[in-house]
Amino acid sequence: MNTADTKPDLAQVIDAPEPTPVLQVNNLDVSYYTDSGRAKALDDLSFTLNAGEKLGIVGESGSGKSTLALAMMRMIKAPGRIDGGQVRVDDTNLTALDDETMRKARLMKIAYIPQGAMNSLNPVMRIGAQMVDAVISHVEKEPKSAIVERCMLALESVDLPRSAFRMFPHELSGGMKQRVCIAIGILLQPQVIIADEPTSALDVVTQRQVMETIDRVREKINAAVILIGHDMGLMAQFVDRVAVMYAGRLVEVSTVREMFTAPKHPYSKALINCLPNLENKGVFQGIPGLAPSLLRLPGGCAFHPRCAQVMDICRSRRPETTVEPNGRTVICHLIKQEAEIGQPS
Repeated sequence: MNTADTKPDLAQVIDAPEPTPVLQVNNLDVSYYTDSGRAKALDDLSFTLNAGEKLGIVGESGSGKSTLALAMMRMIKAPGRIDGGQVRVDDTNLTALDDETMRKARLMKIAYIPQGAMNSLNPVMRIGAQMVDAVISHVEKEPKSAIVERCMLALESVDLPRSAFRMFPHELSGGMKQRVCIAIGILLQPQVIIADEPTSALDVVTQRQVMETIDRVREKINAAVILIGHDMGLMAQFVDRVAVMYAGRLVEVSTVREMFTAPKHPYSKALINCLPNLENKGVFQGIPGLAPSLLRLPGGCAFHPRCAQVMDICRSRRPETTVEPNGRTVICHLIKQEAEIGQPS
């Protein structure tokens, strides 16, 4: 056998098309209009996600993480409002759909696994009835027996017994309820799954089981997953890329390895430095100051009052996004200057 015949054509490798993102968020703006003024929760936010990819979104409370999830699902309620931008799943612009079409798109194109499974299930309905209702509201003319079997298979895919179909939520543990929420989320095999702090109320053993369940079902249906949370250790073990959020902007987006070995934005560095390590046992390091109020953001870079590397330009000019050749993005004047003069950061 001629081994040369088995080698790929170099021209074909070079000309191979980039994978088309299954999710595109373009210039998304969300504001809350209150009696005290306008609070801009998402500020010109953009990112993409490929099928099967896992993106972690981290940041302090109030940075806009959950608002991003709700905006992508078109579930922002008054006094909140989507002011502009697009959320596209494949070729569908979710922000342009009417209410009924968007209702159909939930679960079928994009699904949301809520933070509090304890409060997300109807306590007076059996698990199976809630799952069947979800399917019936989206799929027309499917036989009842096929719907029940679909629900049973979804329960089995998250390591729950078929007997859970007949149970009430109070008969399940916290981890089992969270798995039910995952099962409901994957009933119609959506292309994008948003998990909003899905393990926040669970013990560490159950946390790992739930994350392994999400990863397994993601691989099975080849869905893109967005994991929102505070636990940097969980992010390091689970996601492919990490997006750091501050005051409604994604200040840095990079691979998980780059983020934990060489973070570039001062806020990313501060978050990483907050993590405990064996070299400094018993020493806890925080970030000075407090996250700013979205009603009264400081001028220039929103992080500059807390930044250890602040420059004069940071106080007066809003930083722009720097995109590196490997796709890493950073919003910081310091990185912009280093890129312009060609110095390594």
